[in-house]
Amino acid sequence: MDSLAPLELDATLHQPVRTRIVAFLVTRGEATFTELKNELEITDGNLESHIKKLLAEKYMKKQKKTGPTKRSQTIYTLTKKGTDAFENYLETLKQVLTISF
Repeated sequence: MDSLAPLELDATLHQPVRTRIVAFLVTRGEATFTELKNELEITDGNLESHIKKLLAEKYMKKQKKTGPTKRSQTIYTLTKKGTDAFENYLETLKQVLTISF
């Protein structure tokens, strides 16, 4: 990264709930809506709006999985674009903090 270029944080990820969703998926690999809701302790509507933004940016993808009860669940995972964006976000944040102190 050019040291003279202004540092810009990813606007999609620079929102606490979306940062936490992506960080959770980075560590877990995948999660259901219910798992994300319970982990983040937020309402269905709040989680749904943040997931929609991450899906629109193609940072996440969803797929249906059928479990032993034959009832399908939606599973969320990060895309390569989402993983790369998170890594870049963290690197930029480190640089911003280094410059700030």
